[in-house]
Amino acid sequence: MNVQAGGQTRRGERPGGLSRENRLLHKADFDAVYRQGRKRTSREFAIFLRANGLAVSRFGWSIKKALGKAVRRNRIRRRLREIVRLHRTEIAGGWDVVIHPRASAATTDFAMLTTELMKLLPREKAVQESKE
Repeated sequence: MNVQAGGQTRRGERPGGLSRENRLLHKADFDAVYRQGRKRTSREFAIFLRANGLAVSRFGWSIKKALGKAVRRNRIRRRLREIVRLHRTEIAGGWDVVIHPRASAATTDFAMLTTELMKLLPREKAVQESKE
């Protein structure tokens, strides 16, 4: 975490959250991932991946209103953000990722969600092995 003296965080970063550089922020970035990226799916998620040419991966989520009211959608969003935050060192850099959860993501066990999402995301170890 990037906490400075006095408990303040750097600009654009929330305490315990993802920094601004690790988030997809603009509609154009999302559109580029959908247009030029590839899609991976599982029982709980559909994710879209696109190489971004940067040292870090950036993440965004699209949670449809069909998944429920705001409380349920926000719970899904918090769970996804926490999975990415906890495992960001295992996720390979250089990707833009948009995550679309399915309806069951709100009620599925957190450990199961983590396992499902990590299977779909590019892993740091796999990238290092492919370079050798």
